[in-house]
Amino acid sequence: MATPLRALFGRGARRRRQEELLLALVSQLTLMTEEIRRSNLIQHHRLIAEQQGRAMDDPSLATAASSLTGVSEERRRQIMFVNRWYAAALLSYRIGSVDWDELLGNLRVLCRGGAFAEYWERTAEHRRLLPEDSFEARVGREVDTLLEERADDPDEWWVVSSPLM
Repeated sequence: MATPLRALFGRGARRRRQEELLLALVSQLTLMTEEIRRSNLIQHHRLIAEQQGRAMDDPSLATAASSLTGVSEERRRQIMFVNRWYAAALLSYRIGSVDWDELLGNLRVLCRGGAFAEYWERTAEHRRLLPEDSFEARVGREVDTLLEERADDPDEWWVVSSPLM
């Protein structure tokens, strides 16, 4: 009778080992999937940045690529540049190279510039169309707060506000 019990326990141990291996494999696949997602975000950002770079260099493309009206070509380039900076800051957070507080710090510095304030004002309608619970909408509310704080007390721009996330 010892032999059948040993065989039963042997199969149980083998089964547990197979389950452990399967769980490890699923974990590795999950990590790979997340890495591919981050890589795709970076590549997407790179493609958009290249197109924006071309548009910033060529006024005829800038006009085609921008919804901004009534601004000089120089101002259009400045606004397009801060849009790229803003997008890069969001990407940094999405791929995990900065945390939420670092993102807010980067955005706080970005909010100091007049071109960014104008960009933010001119793109308000775009943000109103975002789903309220989206990442972009949450960041948008934070930037609104940062710009309000800057307007209320421009000398205290470095003070960290409480995070929403």
